[in-house]
Amino acid sequence: MTKRRATAGFTMIETVMVLLVSLVLMAFAIPSVTSVVYGYRLRGAVSSVTWAIQSTRFQALEEGYPFRVTISGATSPVYQISSAPVTPTTFTNLGSPVPVSGSTVTLNQTTAFDFNPNGSVTASTGALICTITYQGNTKTITVSTYGNVKVTP
Repeated sequence: MTKRRATAGFTMIETVMVLLVSLVLMAFAIPSVTSVVYGYRLRGAVSSVTWAIQSTRFQALEEGYPFRVTISGATSPVYQISSAPVTPTTFTNLGSPVPVSGSTVTLNQTTAFDFNPNGSVTASTGALICTITYQGNTKTITVSTYGNVKVTP
């Protein structure tokens, strides 16, 4: 009587087939994942800028004197908040510039939004529109003359 030896494990063909299927699935998934990550980074940069705009407007309304937020830097944008408590035309920086994003987003132009205590907004530099781009994706931030912020793709 011959004894059969029990086999354990996988054959080489089975292992190679599993690896091939895994590689094909990863090849389809990687572009989707990178697209989601790029969109997430762009939305983060846009959220940072819109927060700076809205909080600066709120400070002008609350404190009763002009505030300015300047968004500058073509490839590594930062925003700087400043105020003019004594003379309405002489702005003093509050703190240091804050990076818009940890990623290298691109800003189309330097823009400075001036917020008055009555709620009106003007652009002392640039326009009431700025565009942020990351890896081919673009979002435009538009500020109305009374501080309403609108983001469009």
